[in-house]
Amino acid sequence: MISTRRSTAPLRFATRPLIMGILNVTPDSFSDGGEFLDAEAAIARGIQMAEEGAHAIDVGGESTRPGSAAVSVEEELRRVVPVVRALAKAIRVPISIDTSKALVAEQALDAGATLINDVTALRGDARMAKVAAAKKATVILMHMRGTSRIMQRAPRYRDVVEEVTQHLRQAARFAQDSGIARSRILIDPGLGFGKTARHNLQLLQRLNRLTKLGYPVVVGASRKSFIGKTLNADVKDRLAGSLACVVQARRHGAHMVRVHDVKPTADLLRMLQSIEAGT
Repeated sequence: MISTRRSTAPLRFATRPLIMGILNVTPDSFSDGGEFLDAEAAIARGIQMAEEGAHAIDVGGESTRPGSAAVSVEEELRRVVPVVRALAKAIRVPISIDTSKALVAEQALDAGATLINDVTALRGDARMAKVAAAKKATVILMHMRGTSRIMQRAPRYRDVVEEVTQHLRQAARFAQDSGIARSRILIDPGLGFGKTARHNLQLLQRLNRLTKLGYPVVVGASRKSFIGKTLNADVKDRLAGSLACVVQARRHGAHMVRVHDVKPTADLLRMLQSIEAGT
C-alpha cells in the first residue's frame, strides 16, 4: 500500500493494483469534460475519490483526447495548481500531475504533487526529465504514437505489443540516464493513444509482456473508446467494460489502474481478494 505520510519516496505496491483516480480539470476531456473545471468542484471530487479508496489522485489540466486542442502553459497552471495545492492539504494520498509541460510539472510539484504522469514519456518538453530528477518525482512514462491531434489517424504496427514494449524500455532507460532512479519509474502502454480497438485489446491480452520488463505497469482503460466499440456503449455506459479491463490488468500483474470510477473499482478488487483468500 502507499504510505499515508506525504513524501517524495517511491510508491509501494501491494498484491492488488493500486487505484489512481482521474481528476480532469478541463472543459473538453472525452468522459467528464467540464464536470470539474471549477476548482471547488475539482477539490471536492479529489477528496471524494480518496475517501472511496483511491491510492493516488491524477490531476490534469489539458485534455489529451484525440483531436484535442493545445492549452497554454498559463491556462494549464491556472487550472491545476490551486487544485493540487488544496488537495495536498486536504488528503493523505499522493497527488500526480498529468502534464507534458515542465513548468506545469515543476509548479505542481512545488504545490504538493509527488508524481508526474507524462503522455510523452518525458520527450515533449526538453526540461521535463531534469525537473523530475531534481524534484525526485516518481514518473509515469506512457507510450503514444504521434500527437493527440493526429494519433488516431490510421495507426499501424507490425506487432503492437513488441513495439510498445521496446518504446517503453527505451523511455525508461532515457529516464534513468537523466538521473531518475529506477525505483521511481512506472510505465503505461497508453491504451487509446495512437491505437485501434484491436491494438488495445491485444495489449491487454499480452500485458504480461510489459510486466516482465521489471517496471511497475499502469493501465488506463477507463471508459475509453475501444470499450465503447467493443460493447457498442456510450461513454457513460462503459463501467462494466472498464472493470473487465481492471480484472485483466490484475491478472497480468499490473501495479496500478487509472480510473474514473473509484468506488466500483475498489469494491471489485476487494471482492476478488476476498474470494481468493476465502475470508
